[in-house]
This record gives sequence, C-alpha cells and structure tokens, in this order.
Amino acid sequence: MNHADTVSTAYIALGANLGDAQATLRAVFDEIAQLPQTTLVKKSSLYRSPPFGANADGPDYINAVAELTTALTPHQLLDALQHIERSHGRERTHQNAPRTLDLDILLYDDIVLHDERLTVPHPRMQERAFVLRPLAEISPDLVWQNAAHQNQFLQKLLPNIASQTCEKIA
Repeated sequence: MNHADTVSTAYIALGANLGDAQATLRAVFDEIAQLPQTTLVKKSSLYRSPPFGANADGPDYINAVAELTTALTPHQLLDALQHIERSHGRERTHQNAPRTLDLDILLYDDIVLHDERLTVPHPRMQERAFVLRPLAEISPDLVWQNAAHQNQFLQKLLPNIASQTCEKIA
C-alpha cells in the first residue's frame, strides 16, 4: 500500500453456510486482499459452528476473521465488502437466513459509529463464539471501545462464550 492517506486497522468477520463455504471463505480472503488501498494483515483459521440467532437454520456455518489495514473509510469498506457478498450470490431475505457469504465489519480502529447503514463495533460480536474465537486466534490481546466507550477486553469475554459450539477446522 503506497499512499499518504491515513491507514486504519479493521477486523472483518466472514461467514457462509451455503455452497462450498470453505472454498468461498478462502477465496474471499484473497478478494479482501485485493481491495484498493487495503492490505490483508492476518487471517484466522476456519471454524465450524451451528446457525445462531432467532429463526436461524440451514447447514453449519464456516466462519473466520480477517485483520486488515485500509485507507478506505468505514462506509467505503462496507460498500466494498457488500460488493464481494453480491459477487458470491448473497441475498438478504430475512435476518439470520442461510447465506452464501456474510461479511461484517467488527472493528474499525477505535471508532464508535452508528447510522442507518453501519454500526461499529459490531453490536453482537461479544456474544458470538464464531467471532471471538477466530478473533482471539489472530489478535489475542485485543481491546476495543464498546458503544458506551467502555473498554472491552477480548480475553475477558471468552469465558462467556465457552459453552457455544465453535470448532476450528484442521
């Protein structure tokens, strides 16, 4: 990345449970790395977990987390990630519906943002093993500010999700 723009660190959750989800996520890591003004810094292993949330159904999910640096703004990054989702056939039928690909911005530097399109930090990330376990793999000492501007310590959140099924794929 050769530019003078401000570079931010972002964490992206990847998930899919339709089609060849493992192959999709591996390909999407490469697609994220090709985004303009963006560098893929780290990628987690793939994890398998059952559908999560109200009315969630379908096959098990494959999940992962990517750390990247980017000069894209949060909304530019969201637009780029939604373009990748659409290119993989993502349809938004109902909340927690099975999907070919789901990309969520978990964290973007230390910003706290909430508007009609985007909420950062992701409002439910601290409740989800399929987010916190891969995040802990690539950034075990991560600390961030929640919407109330209180520090969230990843290591302190892990015991809360210990009972959730989320297995690393060898």
